[in-house]
Amino acid sequence: MPPLLPVFAGGVVSLIFAALLAWYFARPIRALRTAFDAVANGRFDTRIGLSMIGRRDELADLGQDFDRMASRLQGLMEAQRRLLHDISHELRSPLARLQAATDLMQQQPDRAAEFISRLERDTGRIDSLVGELLTLARLDSGMAGNMDEAVDVYELLDHIANDARFEAEPKQCTVEIDIPEHIRVKGNQELLFRALENIVRNAVLHSPSGKRISLSARQDTFTREWRIVVFDEGAGVPPSELATIFEPFFRSKTGGSYTGYGLGLAISQRVVQAHGGTITAANRPEGGLAVTVTLPAS
Repeated sequence: MPPLLPVFAGGVVSLIFAALLAWYFARPIRALRTAFDAVANGRFDTRIGLSMIGRRDELADLGQDFDRMASRLQGLMEAQRRLLHDISHELRSPLARLQAATDLMQQQPDRAAEFISRLERDTGRIDSLVGELLTLARLDSGMAGNMDEAVDVYELLDHIANDARFEAEPKQCTVEIDIPEHIRVKGNQELLFRALENIVRNAVLHSPSGKRISLSARQDTFTREWRIVVFDEGAGVPPSELATIFEPFFRSKTGGSYTGYGLGLAISQRVVQAHGGTITAANRPEGGLAVTVTLPAS
């Protein structure tokens, strides 16, 4: 019969080691469970990174992943709240005018034609806003439609440039185009047209009288991506706002008074991303804003 003392001592040491090991793993697991419960109850500012300091295992990596997830969820919820606030703000003014015009038309029927014209303008603005919001919602939910069309980008940009020249004529602005005739990408033609048109129209809108708007495209030798650049000679955008001009309802504090809802560039960004591309904005050293779109070649 083996001695009982060594067997007992070994069992005690194993038990202590197992208890320490269980405690070592159970503590972060409990922290993760508590954090998940907090996020499930709407506390999106919950983070557990500090409780994982000193660990170098998979649970520490899981804690970092949790913090990134919580930060992303918090950002999405804040963006949703801002979006709902902006939508309600944008709708309040035309709805108030519609109500006022309706009341006045009842009180002054002899001015009905004038009030009907007002009603048509405001209902048109609401319809335009709702249409842009639906497009933005479709893109954010991944419902971009058919993305397998062979799109001739040269044809799109040539059409957009002609329209831009017409819009820029009252301001005596020129629209130049330097694009090869063999740009082909795979995607949705209607969405790409809208995205590029929003960028060009934004450049025309913010260009002072007598200035130039330029459209150019080149293919990267190594990545084979098409790089489309649209720039104007306006005042540009404050550096602190360059990262936010693609957010819904964004309006620059120095941009003056312009029509629109600030959804055009947000839609353009979602469209470009849905096509596997990128879109960036930067101030030009010589003045003006340059918006660069990259799209993978078909």
